Amino acid sequence: MSKRILFTYYSSSSSTPTPPETNARPPKNRRVEFCASDIISDPGLRKPIDEYPFEIRDQVKRTYALRGPTQQPVGFTFPRSWQSGEWRSFQQHWFGTYDWLEYSESKDAAFCFYCYLFFDPGKPDKWGSSVFAKVGIDKWKKALEKFDKHGASHSHCNARLKCDDFMNQRTSVTRKFEKQSKEEDNRYKTRLSSSLDVARFLIQQGDAFRGHDESSTSLNKGTFGEMIDWYKDKVEVVKDAYDKGSKNCQMLSPFIQKDLTKACAEEVTSVIMDEIRGRRFSVLIDESRDVSIKEQMAMVLRFVNDEGNVLERFLGLKHIEKCTSIALKEALVGMISSHKLSMSMIRGQGYDGASNMRGEFNGVQKLVRDQNPYAFYVHCFAHQLQLVVVAVSTSTPAIADFFNYVPLIVNTVGASCMRKDILLAKYHDSLLEKLENCETATGRGLNRESSLARPGDTRWGSHLKTLLRILVMWEAILEVLEIVKKDSIKPTCTGGAFGLISKMESFDFDQDIVEAMHSIMSVKETLQDMRDNGWEPLFKKVKSFCDKNEIEVPDMDKEVNARGTSTRRRQKVTNMHFYHVEIFLAAIDAILTEMNHRFSEASSELLVCMASLNPRNSFSNFDVDKLVRLAEIYAEDFDVGDLAVLPSQLKAFHQRAKRNREFFGCTELSKVAKIMVKTTMNTSYPLVYRLVELTLILPVATASVERVFSAMALLKTDLRSKIEDVWLNDLMICYVEKEIFRSISSDKIIHRFEDMKKRRRLVPKDNLVRT
Repeated sequence: MSKRILFTYYSSSSSTPTPPETNARPPKNRRVEFCASDIISDPGLRKPIDEYPFEIRDQVKRTYALRGPTQQPVGFTFPRSWQSGEWRSFQQHWFGTYDWLEYSESKDAAFCFYCYLFFDPGKPDKWGSSVFAKVGIDKWKKALEKFDKHGASHSHCNARLKCDDFMNQRTSVTRKFEKQSKEEDNRYKTRLSSSLDVARFLIQQGDAFRGHDESSTSLNKGTFGEMIDWYKDKVEVVKDAYDKGSKNCQMLSPFIQKDLTKACAEEVTSVIMDEIRGRRFSVLIDESRDVSIKEQMAMVLRFVNDEGNVLERFLGLKHIEKCTSIALKEALVGMISSHKLSMSMIRGQGYDGASNMRGEFNGVQKLVRDQNPYAFYVHCFAHQLQLVVVAVSTSTPAIADFFNYVPLIVNTVGASCMRKDILLAKYHDSLLEKLENCETATGRGLNRESSLARPGDTRWGSHLKTLLRILVMWEAILEVLEIVKKDSIKPTCTGGAFGLISKMESFDFDQDIVEAMHSIMSVKETLQDMRDNGWEPLFKKVKSFCDKNEIEVPDMDKEVNARGTSTRRRQKVTNMHFYHVEIFLAAIDAILTEMNHRFSEASSELLVCMASLNPRNSFSNFDVDKLVRLAEIYAEDFDVGDLAVLPSQLKAFHQRAKRNREFFGCTELSKVAKIMVKTTMNTSYPLVYRLVELTLILPVATASVERVFSAMALLKTDLRSKIEDVWLNDLMICYVEKEIFRSISSDKIIHRFEDMKKRRRLVPKDNLVRT
């Protein structure tokens, strides 16, 4: 993976940037920026430090030093290779002995973290420091002897001392020569804390930092500047710190604002990594276009924590230049590895079902499974249900005709502010009348002001929401359409109101409003019963609705020409046959067909085996053979010894769970995990708990990723369309994971802020709690 380093070239003879020449020496006045998100965790794939431009080399070293060495978590399976007549591999416990040791998955080799950062190639190398820094050790025979010699070598010790001195700004030579008064140190701490307080507030609220004119004479310096001024007016100590403090270290610049935000985001990410480190997890990914027409990919990790709770944590946002499956997979691997996580620990994938995500041969899920066959894919159930609705809405001519009229009604009624106001007023009057006649229920949250929403093929539940709103606001909608028809100057200006009124007041329209969406959202088990026994109750409801709204019900025994056929064919059917067979039965059959097609993986062996863990009715579906088969499917997590012990653990757990009062009435698998942790059954039956954990982390829906994009729409608006990708990612991490962000102390954030780069001043040690 290549580094993304941003170069800006300036020309003295022209104001426009000039592109770099191939193999040419870069201009002297070039500005180089390093993007920390492109740090590569795998030491075998890193770019050597001496190949970075000199201007950013220290920043690269500091970023790597803050992240620490790449050490695989407990449970990671290291590959074995035939060496010197034996099968050998890297050993997990070596990390505990040698804290400088790193492991590269791509090269199956060991590296030295400190020698990579600070090895001096100009000095003699007796114990292979250059090999540990650049090539790696991949021969595991007598590996400990090699590690001991390297750890005691002069070059390694010097590299480690250089790293310690480099990261400790307080002991640097330049710092010792600077004379800093205690008063100025305290003023600096006050300025930094004030800026951080304001930044944290703006981040949590999703507000903008900058303003159009931030000069001292501006009447509006932007939210950050104005809040700092407000802070100074309210707190005398803060005012004194800014007015009497150093003018070249005010902690107000845009760069400071971004560094503070990055420090906040890195602390939040650090908490998430501590939660997930060493655990199996699933990835949920989706991509969406932001307001500046950039494709952004969001990633959420799903895992089970120590308390048995299923958590979904936002990992980050990444700008995708190409939406091909290969590009998306590379971005996924890059984000996973940049957080020192391993692709081998992925146990599930959740996407929205787009072709570049789900494609059977070239999609992301296929590419990931080629690398990790245990990263099972489940199509988002919420998307599948929506696809069922979309398919059924066009399944027959009569149903498609009905759904074509729905958006016309919504558009006509809501075409102007005046019509919307009339609609709300009429609905208010109708609601008051129903309340007076006791025709509707009252209570908190009921009978709120509402408006019509347009149905959308990609918005979950939007069809149902629209039909329910039309049903609730029926009388008000008809009155608005009457007003539109009367007030139109020309017949062509009615917007089709006359035709819509006649359509709404016909029996054809009312039947689907009452029950169509209810049947679509019903489960498959009830659909067949509705097909066999549901017509008569539905017909009574529709007749009652029509009588209430003075809509004529046609003679059901009357023969009419078959809908959609020429009158010359003289094909006759009764009205009852049309509504019962061609609409009611056709709609239910279409729903069943689509659900069977869309949820075909629900019958796959993996999910059938997982269903045996269902705790309903005292684990009535518990099947030892199926659960053993589930363990065999996850062969990476259960060895031969585990499979031999598993049946007895499953039987013992089943008997104990049926007797344990904690499980009485339990209907959710997530509660099973919590109860097992609470009663320490997770340690008594570790293999059973592992099966529960693997089942829970398999993603069912991508709603959490959709919520991330809702947050992105709040943070990146038309007025903030030029926000940089890195800053947007930092803001998003803190905003989405707000609960974690609020729990982090300001001292920890200040500590990370100071370690990020060399600062003019530092907070006094006695004023900062470092944890």
